[in-house]
Amino acid sequence: MLNTDNAEHTDNNDEATSMKTLIIDEILTWSKMIFFVLVVALVINQFIIVNASIPTGSMENIIMPNDRIVAFRLSYLFSAPQRFDIIIFPFPDDESRLYVKRIIGLPGETVNIIDGLVFIDDNSIPLRDDFIRDIATGNYGPFVVPQNSYFMLGDNRGNSEDSRFWRNPFVQRDKILGRAIFKYYRGFALLR
Repeated sequence: MLNTDNAEHTDNNDEATSMKTLIIDEILTWSKMIFFVLVVALVINQFIIVNASIPTGSMENIIMPNDRIVAFRLSYLFSAPQRFDIIIFPFPDDESRLYVKRIIGLPGETVNIIDGLVFIDDNSIPLRDDFIRDIATGNYGPFVVPQNSYFMLGDNRGNSEDSRFWRNPFVQRDKILGRAIFKYYRGFALLR
């Protein structure tokens, strides 16, 4: 007499083992994919982009409070930072805080602010900065920008903690984390 219970039991075991193998394979496949995505995201965030949230209005009207921006870390790999670039950097007086400002003074230049107008070196014509929010006031300087350093101002000059007021008024080139390229929260816009 043939024992069909044993054959049925063996078939059920084979099906259960096969099902467990399929589930384990599926879990391993998804785990590998998730791990790969996390590694790629980490590499991109550490070496290619800086993703930052803007807490203040110091860069209004270009960048508003609570906007999110992306900066490209490799922007200055083969070229020097340029006047008017918007950059992200650690605050020179407290490097635990990140700042976003616009480059105004380049290495070796002298920056003077007279009645809110910015003058570079001995030029009698003020810097064309029509992107600022309000007509600025006040006299500051002269600031002689050291080599490999930059003088920074916010676009909202009346409400910006920038190089005019810092204990260490310059941002060193090797401290620049990246050049802001676009904002993406509450609308997308390229930054210039």
